[in-house]
Amino acid sequence: MKNSIVRMLVASVLVSSLSVLKISAQTTPRTGIKGGLNASTLYLDNVDDRNERIGFHVGLFTQIPVTSFFAIQPEIQYTTKGVSANYNLLGNTGKNNFNLNYVELPVLATFKLGNSVDLQAGPYASYLVSSKVTTDGDFGSDYRNINRDNFNTLDYGIAGGLNIYFGKALLGLRYGQGLQPVAKDGAARLLMGKAKNAVGQVSLGFAF
Repeated sequence: MKNSIVRMLVASVLVSSLSVLKISAQTTPRTGIKGGLNASTLYLDNVDDRNERIGFHVGLFTQIPVTSFFAIQPEIQYTTKGVSANYNLLGNTGKNNFNLNYVELPVLATFKLGNSVDLQAGPYASYLVSSKVTTDGDFGSDYRNINRDNFNTLDYGIAGGLNIYFGKALLGLRYGQGLQPVAKDGAARLLMGKAKNAVGQVSLGFAF
């Protein structure tokens, strides 16, 4: 009887230890780098054709565990956004290329499916670092003077996606939808109206 009790206690200790190790593995903080491709667009009025801008993003992330199945992931990344669009405004036609470049700060709620799959959603805020607009059409050079001052410096929105880990390597898919109109005033506002950023990302990364 005594030996049975001892064996039960030893088994209980082993099971508890394994459970603690498992939870610890699932709640280990992650910090890493990532980068990849962007396909971005702006939902513009008065356009006959719109093509995504193919760009890139690169940045750092860290994952802060809260429980064994939930974490907060703040990031900082440099990301390109924009669109190429043919316009038809009051009978005037042409093509505009909007190239917008941001430093972005997402803060994502992360729901962990084991230690290999993360589902994420949360807000982001972006700071416009630079912009370049090129125009070819009936408006001629009048709109080539659109500069950073014609755009809202701050962009914000929501993002969501999926990360899959292969050991320390990761593959990520994400979509971000802006909530702030990109154009602030002047020619940019005339051409873009209340258009907002939208971008899909495919990332490759490595966690330390």
